[in-house]
Amino acid sequence: MARIRAAVAREFGAPLVIEDVELRAPEAGEVEVTLDACAICHSDISFMDGGWGGELPAIYGHEAAGTITAMGAGVKGYAMGDKVLVTLIRSCGDCAPCSSGAPVACDGDISMDGPITLPDGTAVTQGMACGAFAEKVVVQPRQLAKLPDDIAMDVASLLACGVITGVGAVVNSAALRPGQTAVIIGAGGVGLNAIQGARIAGAAKIIAIDMVPEKLEIAKEFGATHGVLASDGKPWKEVAKITGGAMADAVFITVGAIPAYEQALRYIGPKGKMVMVGMPHSGAKADYEPVIVAALGQQMIGSKMGDVVLARDIPWLIDLYQQNRLKLDELISGRWSLDDINEAIANTKSGAARRNVVIFR
Repeated sequence: MARIRAAVAREFGAPLVIEDVELRAPEAGEVEVTLDACAICHSDISFMDGGWGGELPAIYGHEAAGTITAMGAGVKGYAMGDKVLVTLIRSCGDCAPCSSGAPVACDGDISMDGPITLPDGTAVTQGMACGAFAEKVVVQPRQLAKLPDDIAMDVASLLACGVITGVGAVVNSAALRPGQTAVIIGAGGVGLNAIQGARIAGAAKIIAIDMVPEKLEIAKEFGATHGVLASDGKPWKEVAKITGGAMADAVFITVGAIPAYEQALRYIGPKGKMVMVGMPHSGAKADYEPVIVAALGQQMIGSKMGDVVLARDIPWLIDLYQQNRLKLDELISGRWSLDDINEAIANTKSGAARRNVVIFR
């Protein structure tokens, strides 16, 4: 049992509490990772605010990178000292989704006894199967991906969620083709990566939609060819002008705002795809006219974690980064200590951040 420092959620909507917790040693088929960095994702904030339910106390954080410092029996493919990415994708490898190449949709037996407790023995929820707002985590090997020794760990941590979610939504979920037009609603952390995904996929027009003019300028640095203010009345009319009336082949909603979901279909033409990436709070609902979707042959596609396959996609993304074709360093807007995590979260909630990263060592 190791005593580590962590940021613990004790009440929904309240600041996290920095305190000592107990982390048990990895059991058979488990790995301990001592973390170097963990980025802050809006999904963590949704859980902290109680938007998706859950049990408290809890430790959230799921976009992390570190070094393997202990392993249980039977772990294959990894060694002590390996640098690894830590993700929330806990897959069994044997169920129908896993066998068909969709580990993010795993419906097999992927449970494990919670490895975290308070010093008095109270169980602590391992949020999003990671609990990475802490100095160490105990996770399953399928949640990991090896990293090269020469990549900075703060930069690498972004690959665990924001990058794969945005790029993967375009390349995997939508299978966007060269020459097509993409609209990305939201130019935050995930949105910027969807923009990068569209650029990598060879899109002819990449149109960013956001409420903040400054974010539209940043979007162009990541590959957007056009920017449209969402606050300008009916922004889909501006998209119609840009596309000569053809509209987009795919629209990617990278924010969890219901108005964005309700307007999304207006941006695509016949046979166009609406790709749902951002996740609203549980119970939130959007209204559509099914007759229009059916008549135009449009598609509504859910995209979880960019439909990533870690063993396939992480090496590819690292190669792109090393070729200067994928921006990672530019995504980091702030580096924070664990003690300052509540300030980092507030900055993220304000919409000012691309990605804030907590640095452990």
